[in-house]
Amino acid sequence: MQTSFTQILGKHPGIILISLLIIGLLAWGFWPKAVLVDTAKVELSPMVVTIKEDGKTRIINRYSISAPVNGMTCKMHLNVGQYVNKEQTLLTITPLPAPVLDARSRAAAEQKVEAAKASLSSAKQQMNASKATANQAALEAKRLQPLLSKGLISQDQYDKALTSAQSAQANLRSSQFQVHVSEHELKAALTTLQYSDNKNTEDLERLAITSPIDGQILKVNRECQGPVAVGESLLEVGNPKALEVEVDLLSSDAVKLEPGMDVILKRWGGEKDLKGKVKLIEPVGFTKVSALGVEEQRVWVIVEFTSPVQDWQRLGDGYRVEAEFILWKSEKVLQVPASAVFRYQSDWAVFAIKNNKAKRLKIELGQRNGLQVEILSGLKNGDIVINHPNEKVTDENNVKPYNLPK
Repeated sequence: MQTSFTQILGKHPGIILISLLIIGLLAWGFWPKAVLVDTAKVELSPMVVTIKEDGKTRIINRYSISAPVNGMTCKMHLNVGQYVNKEQTLLTITPLPAPVLDARSRAAAEQKVEAAKASLSSAKQQMNASKATANQAALEAKRLQPLLSKGLISQDQYDKALTSAQSAQANLRSSQFQVHVSEHELKAALTTLQYSDNKNTEDLERLAITSPIDGQILKVNRECQGPVAVGESLLEVGNPKALEVEVDLLSSDAVKLEPGMDVILKRWGGEKDLKGKVKLIEPVGFTKVSALGVEEQRVWVIVEFTSPVQDWQRLGDGYRVEAEFILWKSEKVLQVPASAVFRYQSDWAVFAIKNNKAKRLKIELGQRNGLQVEILSGLKNGDIVINHPNEKVTDENNVKPYNLPK
């Protein structure tokens, strides 16, 4: 039997080679292989924790000029961007003339004039009567005074005469005031007739609207001549050199800020970033619907520039900027990428590489900014950790880095 098996192998050496090849392939296929991993280095470097949000510039003092009276404006000769000086006349308004009276209204107005004249005459007659009464009461009190000193009359008689004189004098003053009132009523009635025929429109005084500040025209609401009503907005004036930035943040982020915090303003179009600080965090929030249709509570945060004016003088009202609010920063922090950290048994952990093996280590985290995290304990400077560990990486697993950091 053994001789026949040896003879078969001698006659067919290929069987031996194929068998050995199959055994080798099986061994190679089931042999534990090292997992290719991406790596990162634990290092000491600067770290900044910020809140980023888009904002826009706005003029600090923006004046909206409105019509103070009903009237007709002239054709606007001002354009947006034009410089104006304080107290410079921007436009004029002609008050609306009195409406034309029809025959019935004119007759009623003429009757009011006649009634005012009669009332004035009556007031003057009443004043004359009061004046006579006052003079008579004053003479009576003056006549009784010597009699009182001689004891021919009682003190009570003299006091009554003196009181009558004072009352008569008060009635005289009241009648004089009534004459003045009647005179003004007559003038008002005459004025209604005087201006009701629209013949004196050219004599109406034009009201000048002036600029409250030195600045530029920001908006022109009325460019052509036409009627305007009281309170109607005509134009807006402001100083573009006095700018600030308004940013709407989530209320949960706004509570982390304080006035005076540093802000970096980026992507505004200039060559270098601008600096600013938090000026005001408004105490009232508002609801805003995000692009995904989610209602968010947001708060306006006002930022003032601290960079020199010449660095941002090309900015204008309503320009876009990206604001980074600096919550925390340090020049020397032990840190790793946030993508290398994962949760393990209610703690934070990483996979460190020790002798080409993955070693799971529990760590304690500090500050984090979305890309990097601060390591308080568990790692040291120079350690190599696995970045983006997947389900193939386990503790004590063989690994093979394909991008060892320098």
